[in-house]
Amino acid sequence: MKFSTRTLLLPGPAGAIDVALDLPDGAPIGCAVIAHPHPLFHGTRENKVAQTLARALVAGGFAAWRPNFRGVGASAGEHDGGDGETDDLLAVVAHARRELGHPGPLVLAGFSFGAFVQMRVAARLQESGHPAQRLVLVGPAVSRSEDLGVPPESLVIHGERDETVLLADVLDWARPLGVPIVVIPEADHFFHRRLTLLKRLVEEALLPVLHGRAAGAGPGT
Repeated sequence: MKFSTRTLLLPGPAGAIDVALDLPDGAPIGCAVIAHPHPLFHGTRENKVAQTLARALVAGGFAAWRPNFRGVGASAGEHDGGDGETDDLLAVVAHARRELGHPGPLVLAGFSFGAFVQMRVAARLQESGHPAQRLVLVGPAVSRSEDLGVPPESLVIHGERDETVLLADVLDWARPLGVPIVVIPEADHFFHRRLTLLKRLVEEALLPVLHGRAAGAGPGT
């Protein structure tokens, strides 16, 4: 898989947003925004799960935008518990869609705290009438998101032995929503020694659907 990465600073509500942009070899079919785990526990856009999500999406032809949350790297501001982070990701989504230059699909992907923020971003985009086409949530921090629903076609992946977010809690969250959970046996919260499998699951379960949508009518149809 050939791709290139460049870094840039985007204007955001609290100042600069430090973003890595991973580009496929060829014109992107759509754009993806990927959110990293909790910044107060050393989460950055270089997290291995976030990078794995980016590689899976770039392999499918997406431009993958990996911002650092507030106070991480060169991103301005301070941690805001999810509120400011939601506003920042919405700013990245708007920029990514403008840069794409055509109405391709949008994927929102996040890991742990980043998954929680992406649920909020997805809800805001839905309310605006410009929804994302797919949501990919890995090890989602569901204790923060009891009142947040997600579309039933969302891809939710969790580790059987996740010690940070218990699988039982994720199942309790998903049950009333009717959202299936893909469980990786023996995997912990950070998917040590399971990243290759995680990448394959995203590619196989998500990308064929998005390729079919991109080949047909535009987003929202």
